[in-house]
Amino acid sequence: MSANQSPAVKAPLRVGVLGFGGLGQAASRVLAPKGEMRWVAVADRHGYAYDRNGLDADRCIATYVDRGSVGHLDTHGVLSDESIGDLLDRAPDVDGYFLALPNLPNTFMASVARQFIESGWKGVLVDALKRTSAVEQLLDLQNELQEAGITYMSGCGATPGLLTAAAALAAQSYAEIHRVEITFGVGIANWESYRATIREDIAHMPGYDVDKARAMTDAEVEALLDRTNGILKLENMEHADDIMLERAGIVSRDRVTVGGIVDTRNPKKPLSTNVRVTGRTFEGKMSSHTFTLGDETSMAANVCGPAFGYLKAGIALHRRGIHGLFTAAEVMPQFVR
Repeated sequence: MSANQSPAVKAPLRVGVLGFGGLGQAASRVLAPKGEMRWVAVADRHGYAYDRNGLDADRCIATYVDRGSVGHLDTHGVLSDESIGDLLDRAPDVDGYFLALPNLPNTFMASVARQFIESGWKGVLVDALKRTSAVEQLLDLQNELQEAGITYMSGCGATPGLLTAAAALAAQSYAEIHRVEITFGVGIANWESYRATIREDIAHMPGYDVDKARAMTDAEVEALLDRTNGILKLENMEHADDIMLERAGIVSRDRVTVGGIVDTRNPKKPLSTNVRVTGRTFEGKMSSHTFTLGDETSMAANVCGPAFGYLKAGIALHRRGIHGLFTAAEVMPQFVR
């Protein structure tokens, strides 16, 4: 290439977001300044919107907040009780989707994956699943995903996700991993912005499970938060970091623990989020690596950023003909500019 020639400009990757609660709305804002990705599709429970030239985050959020669905957008919005299926029919050219969906019930994400398989769509899917059992359901679908031409990246949020990947890197210093401890602190101004996420957290508390948390009314959630002063303390959670690190051959799942504190009334983190990897080096020395996230980074930033980084990596794999199921512990994310 001569000095006065410039490389061909690559077209932006066309991406969609399924689910438009707090996490989905944050995802749209994360995408807004990106040049390498164009947000063209979104679906919520009651409708969808598609514009191959790009959706406007502010308009979509305002419409959703005011009228309950992006399907009410003056242009590009369509009301639908089968929003995901109808969107797939309308927008077959989307390269990949971030599934910012609540996994309540615990089988929901696997059912969405089956819907994509049955639709004939080929592309990349990324989720930010939490529970080990939910990821196990997707592992059961890995052959079907591969045959369908879908590259699925699972557990690609903050934890599992960013911290799991950090643990996979930190493990390289050791000949044997003794334990991986993930501790998170989350601060949000009000729980209503992340209703599904908070219900998933409640499901991890003693005396609760997925079905009980899902059945709780908003008033019952508020009553629980009143009793705890807005604080949720979570210990020994069923978190997919364990199966992801085990699947990657790093450590058995019984040596992985996850817990943390969620403050639903204060945006300031109650404690710093970190992962601590303890092991023995080849010289026989015991040591620990600790990776700590900056307190100023929000839950949304630490979930959505990695999710789109893994989406970009997944699209690169897909274009090389590599399909099937991968996790955040197996593939490095690519930074989205």
